[in-house]
Amino acid sequence: MELRDYVRILHRNWILLLVLLIVGAGAGAAVGFTTPPKYQSSTQIYVSVRTDGAATGDLVQGTTFARQVVSSYVEVATTGLVLDPVIDELGLDVTAPTLASKVSASSALNTVILTISATDGDAEMAAKVADAVAASLINAVETTLEPPRTEGAESAVQLRVVQSAQVPSTPASPNIPLFIVMGALLGLAAGVGVAVIRTVLDTRIHSLSDIEHVTDRPMLGGIAFDPDAQKRPLIVHADPRSPRSESFRTLRTNLQFVNVDEGVRSFVVTSSGPGEGKSTTTANLAIALAQLGARVALIDGDLRLPRVAQYMDVDGTIGLTDVLVGRVELADALQKWGTGKLFVLPAGTVPPNPSELLGSAAMDHVLESLAKHFDYVLVDAPPLLLVTDAALIAKKTRGAIMVAASGKTKKQQLQAAVRTLETAGGPLVGVVVTMLPSKGPDSYGYGSYGYGAVDTEQ
Repeated sequence: MELRDYVRILHRNWILLLVLLIVGAGAGAAVGFTTPPKYQSSTQIYVSVRTDGAATGDLVQGTTFARQVVSSYVEVATTGLVLDPVIDELGLDVTAPTLASKVSASSALNTVILTISATDGDAEMAAKVADAVAASLINAVETTLEPPRTEGAESAVQLRVVQSAQVPSTPASPNIPLFIVMGALLGLAAGVGVAVIRTVLDTRIHSLSDIEHVTDRPMLGGIAFDPDAQKRPLIVHADPRSPRSESFRTLRTNLQFVNVDEGVRSFVVTSSGPGEGKSTTTANLAIALAQLGARVALIDGDLRLPRVAQYMDVDGTIGLTDVLVGRVELADALQKWGTGKLFVLPAGTVPPNPSELLGSAAMDHVLESLAKHFDYVLVDAPPLLLVTDAALIAKKTRGAIMVAASGKTKKQQLQAAVRTLETAGGPLVGVVVTMLPSKGPDSYGYGSYGYGAVDTEQ
């Protein structure tokens, strides 16, 4: 995937990301507020070597020696030699290893300062333990760790407390702001992961860009989703100034540039499966073409589940099947619609053998006759994955216009439909994506176009 694909994924799942970010931050806050507070207090010890009356060189050597022994004292500070006397002095009901987990010793590089820190749920106890460990370490160094010396002689190494432990006023942990930030970041990371997984597992068509991964045929346009499409199927006629009507006019413009040098434009409009908006797309496209003054013939080639007569509000008792069996003449079956040059040929009586009728020579004659008198011939055909009717008609026309519904049609279905069409020898003119959202990363551009904001209920 390219960068724009990741941006689209994040845009499409921004609510999920926001929810998980808030949940993560809340979880971090909950952990922070429920974690018992811990206080930390520190005592600092200065380590030096006695060099009374020594020369400058001896002073340097003494300082170097003190730096070396400090690292050893860091390790000794958390041993039983130092901690057992602290337990006895403070009356603690713990073992030396347990107390060692609450005590730490450190020394900055190239310094002779030894810092002993103690952590405890009680602030005063933390300070007492730090001071007690420091005192016990000093005593252990002077009485045990130093090499034997003559009676009355002073120890060569001297440890002095330069900063006693202070009772802390605020806990050292938990760091609630840090917990919240870490929780929010983890929640956001989880949201990104879930969004990517959802996108990878989701095989549905969502936008025009998804079509590019299925076929290299041109994108003829995108039709914006209209929740009232069932109530107003002929939106180009009912509300010509709506964004959805502009989508059909864009489709009309793009279709005008398809095979411009090959005479009459006759097309079959189909889809991979049912409910993808092919019939309403065919009807609205026919009306949009007629509004330009073109002579348009709209044929209902779906002899199994015809819808054109219902959408166009014409009499559907006589139509294509009656013409194909020779019951009526083509001119008598055509019905003029509106004030333009749009004529409708309904499906007529539903026959028992639709495929045979649509693949017959009589169907060739109908299409040839219409091509002589009309600028555009549009045939609404059944879905390709259900029956072969659309593939049969596509071979008799300039090609098929494939309709795919955003959020419904799966990429595998569209690929299978394209292969079916290619196998039958019917050319694919282009693809139209219907039911595109009006907002979001997959929205169709005319949702925010100039007069797209006009009241669509008028």
